[in-house]
Amino acid sequence: MKIAIYGTGKMGHAIEEVAVKRGHTVGLKVNATNAGAPPTGMDLAIEFSKPDQALANMRLCLEAGVPVVVGTTGWYEHLSEVKAMVERTKGTLLWASNFSIGVNLFFRVNKYLAQLMDHQAGYAVHMDEVHHVHKLDAPSGTAITLARDIDLNTQRYSGWQLEAQRHTDQLAPAPAPVPIISERTGEVPGKHSVTWTSAEDKITITHDAFGRMGFATGAVVAAEWLKGRQGLFTIDDVLSMH
Repeated sequence: MKIAIYGTGKMGHAIEEVAVKRGHTVGLKVNATNAGAPPTGMDLAIEFSKPDQALANMRLCLEAGVPVVVGTTGWYEHLSEVKAMVERTKGTLLWASNFSIGVNLFFRVNKYLAQLMDHQAGYAVHMDEVHHVHKLDAPSGTAITLARDIDLNTQRYSGWQLEAQRHTDQLAPAPAPVPIISERTGEVPGKHSVTWTSAEDKITITHDAFGRMGFATGAVVAAEWLKGRQGLFTIDDVLSMH
C-alpha cells in the first residue's frame, strides 16, 4: 500500500519504519510545514498527530475518500461528529486509544477483573498511568478506555476523575468516578496500572510498554486489515476478525 502519515514525531517515524519493513511505501508525510496536505493518490492514511489537529486530518482523509487509521487521542468528545462524517462520506475510519496488541489484551483482563470485583464490595479501584513528557493529553486515552470499561462492567463506578495524588483507597458512595493519577516524566513509552484495594490486600494489573514499536506495528497491522472495508471500526474489530 501507499501510505500517508499525518504526524512526523517519534510515533510517525516508528510507523514509517514498520510500514517499510512490511513492504509498504510512505508516499506522504504531513507535519506543521505542510499541514492540510490532502492524501491524494494514497491508498490509506495513518493519523498520529496532536489532539487539536486530529479532527481536521480525519476530515481531510474522509473527504478525499482515503481510509484512515487514527491513533491520536484527546479528541473523543468529537466521536459523534466523526461517526457522522464517516456516514456522510461513506468513508472508512479505524480508531483506537492504543494500538498495542498487549494493551488490548490488557483491556480484556481489566474488563474481566471489573466484573469479578463488582461483587466484592470491600475493594476500591484506582488507576495510575505514566507517559513521556511530550504527551499532551492527561489522562491518556488508554487510561480513559480502562476507566470506561470499569464503568461498563460494574455498578459501583461511573466515569473517571483526574487526581493530583492518590488518597487512601476509601470506598466512595456509588456510583463513584474511577480515580486516575497521570504522571508525565522522561521518555516513558507508557505504563498503566489498575489496582483494587481492600483492608486486607490489593490486586494490581499492569501493562508496561518497552518502546514505541509495539504501538507502531499494531497501527500498520490495523491499516492492512482495513483495506477494502467501509465504515467505522476499532482495534477490537481487528483482534476479533484478524
